[in-house]
Amino acid sequence: MKKDIMQYESTIWATADSLMGAGIKQSDFPKFMMPFFALMMVESRLLRMAEEVKDELDKAMGDFSNDDFSEAIKDEGKGYNSSLLRKNKALRDICLNDKTFEPDFDEYLRSFDEETRDLLGIDKSNEEEKYLDISGIIGQLKKKKILFPFVRGWAEIDLKPFNNSEITTLEEHIKRKWADMSAGTAGEQFTPDDVIALISEIVLSKVKKSDRFLTIYDSTCGGGNMLFGVEDRIKEKLGRPTATYGQDWNDALYALAKIESRFRENSHIEYGNTLTTTNFYDKDFDVIVANPPYGISWADFSKDAKGDKSGQFKYYPSESDGQLLFMQHLVSKMSESGIAIEVHNGSALFSGDAGSGESSIRKLIFDNDYIEAIIQLPMDEFFNTNIYTYLWIFNKNKPADKKDKIILIDASQKFRALKKSKGKKRKEVDPVNRAEIVKTLQEFKDNEYSKVFDKAFFYFNKQAIMLTNLDENGKSIKSYLGNKKSLELEPIKITKDNETIFDNFEIKEFSGEFADLKSYNKEFLQTKISELDYKEQNLKIHAKDAVYSFDNDKETIVKTVDGKQEELGCGKIVIKSSYKKATKTQMEKIIITAELTPDYQKDYEIIPFSRDAKINTKNIADFMKKYIFKPVKLLDNVVGVEVNFNKVFYMPEILRPLAVITGEIKTLDAELKILESNLGI
Repeated sequence: MKKDIMQYESTIWATADSLMGAGIKQSDFPKFMMPFFALMMVESRLLRMAEEVKDELDKAMGDFSNDDFSEAIKDEGKGYNSSLLRKNKALRDICLNDKTFEPDFDEYLRSFDEETRDLLGIDKSNEEEKYLDISGIIGQLKKKKILFPFVRGWAEIDLKPFNNSEITTLEEHIKRKWADMSAGTAGEQFTPDDVIALISEIVLSKVKKSDRFLTIYDSTCGGGNMLFGVEDRIKEKLGRPTATYGQDWNDALYALAKIESRFRENSHIEYGNTLTTTNFYDKDFDVIVANPPYGISWADFSKDAKGDKSGQFKYYPSESDGQLLFMQHLVSKMSESGIAIEVHNGSALFSGDAGSGESSIRKLIFDNDYIEAIIQLPMDEFFNTNIYTYLWIFNKNKPADKKDKIILIDASQKFRALKKSKGKKRKEVDPVNRAEIVKTLQEFKDNEYSKVFDKAFFYFNKQAIMLTNLDENGKSIKSYLGNKKSLELEPIKITKDNETIFDNFEIKEFSGEFADLKSYNKEFLQTKISELDYKEQNLKIHAKDAVYSFDNDKETIVKTVDGKQEELGCGKIVIKSSYKKATKTQMEKIIITAELTPDYQKDYEIIPFSRDAKINTKNIADFMKKYIFKPVKLLDNVVGVEVNFNKVFYMPEILRPLAVITGEIKTLDAELKILESNLGI
């Protein structure tokens, strides 16, 4: 009877005992363990493949030579190791003799084919930094004098009896602990197997049984857990032929995925930054799954991303968070009937104001009706963050009854608490809740935790307006100015709190600390003028015809002539200085002026949106009429898109009845009196 592969989880972690004893930090364990896990994956698969090839040769030829066997293995294109396959020296055999271990181990490693050596980092020089680094790790283990016991521990792990899916399951558990140990950022998430299962079940609810190849793509595949996990479940449930494609930029995780892919049929893993190096530029895909980084800066490669010629990026989000670039990439790689599921944090729903790159990306995707659903997952679902995460469900071929509609599913309470936390992961979406979520998605109806909306619900108008401020009598200086935009005054003097601050308006002398009169105007005088506040400092402009000031209580400009005051309306007093060059008849000078202008105020209003242009225009006009009480001029209108789960699913707290609260107070009061009486107070 075949053993459960999970028995090796404890064996794998036991190899870390020698690391701990050698004083290696726990956060560095993954760096030491990952190459050897990959090594055992390769060895087990080569041995399993060797048995299959021998059976085929035996059936076809009966008697075959070592050369026939070697050529047949090489023809498979999945790797080769002459020490393992021709000399029958597996890692376990090498570890039987500690005296010959090091030369045998060295020969064993160098017997791999060139691609495997490259992925494992066997021939890597000190200068090169790519993929796994088993040679560098071996050097450190030798220095710590723990190479032999560490390798011997790994040699006890026999993965040969297990298939690809089973090894992927073990790998999920191991890499989850590695991610937790490495203290990866919240933006670089390892996807838990229960979330992979949910994503797979959603895909299965939309994919039909067929003999046609189903192409599956993960744009940020990491070690391949989600990509291969989804593939395995599709094969198990539908028996459908599949082809998988993945890309990742993390050296070690790419190597793990690449090694895995070589032992799967029709699997293609490429190395590179998805946002700048699209290896599958000529392909689109039936199914896309991804858990891209979020909250991670893309500033270091923004020039390359913005120089992309494929047309996949229509808009660019803030350089502090590139997750919506991945969303645009995903949409660009979907086939015309494709579906996709991508994991994001909450900022993808609402970050950025209308007209920003983030909002424009959401609007582009909503305009094209690519979104079928957004599902909020429970908190404490991922291993190194307790934030809410969301599944975005994309569908380029929505059925007629779902056109221009989106369902929001609040699955934040659809979980089972773990008996023991795994890092920050305290919850899992168990099979019962997964089935309920998928059923809700399929039914596409409102219930207590799901709501269907016309996509226009998530749009809004950000209407720019120019307000004309008025005084207490509803008057603006604009009426006093008539057709003029402003009134320029030539002050005799300017006073502040009845103290003269300027009374010579052709300034020809200046402080010796300035190089010339021009710099004096720019660096000192203009700074001093900008600090004057006509509302707060009781400024008075003494012109030839009148004195002008601002009444802060009435919010009006006052013109005083021979003691008689006239209220001109709300406005601004702007004081300016200007430098005049010398002429043939006049010396250079600085001239100070004052200007009266209307008090305009630019503002923005958020107004509900309608897809009908006439109705939308009317909505804006009605809003202005109902809520704006000053003269207003409409400026630019920008349409934004955001999704607010809290607003949609907000449940107000139900307060207890007043009678119950009053009764409790009376009871407490009576108890207090009894206590006081007993204490003799």
